[in-house]
Amino acid sequence: QVQLVESGGGLVQAGDSLRLSCAASGRTFSRDVMGWFRRAPGKEREFVSAITWTGTTTYSAEFLKGRFTISSDNAKNTVYLQIASLKPEDTAVYYCAICQSLVGCPEVGSWGQGTQVTVSS
Repeated sequence: QVQLVESGGGLVQAGDSLRLSCAASGRTFSRDVMGWFRRAPGKEREFVSAITWTGTTTYSAEFLKGRFTISSDNAKNTVYLQIASLKPEDTAVYYCAICQSLVGCPEVGSWGQGTQVTVSS
């Protein structure tokens, strides 16, 4: 059974940086694409970024403007999302997912439970 567990969220101040982690377990992930989504209060869940499990290829949403960096550590079965210069509008629940494909992660096979990020001004 595939399990995705996010961590690293919390309450931070605007301008801070944060690294979210997604630990995957349950099978081998060498051929998978892993993605991050977020859902802000009152909004629909939106795609943030995705990466091939080998870490060789990434795809990110246009709105990120360089503040978000996705990476992977195969040895730890973990995918990361580094967020720099956090803004109050980054406040959201951030979800990890197993994607069917890289560009925009249009179909998701499994979701994590999410980790809350709250940015105060």
